[in-house]
Amino acid sequence: MTHLKSREIDSMSEEAREQRLAELKDEMLQLRAQQALGGSASNLGAYKATRRSIARLLTKIRADNRKE
Repeated sequence: MTHLKSREIDSMSEEAREQRLAELKDEMLQLRAQQALGGSASNLGAYKATRRSIARLLTKIRADNRKE
């Protein structure tokens, strides 16, 4: 799954952001499970990128809620 950049998030609708956030949280859950079971070191990059994508989405969602 590709990870998000700020420009991509800006062009999304609110529904698309919420849906993507749910997808990323599911992916994060899977990555945590792999890591707990002794996953390979190559998953560390995916773990970090997923965490950052979730943070970007949450930041944008919260900023939009403040504007309203």
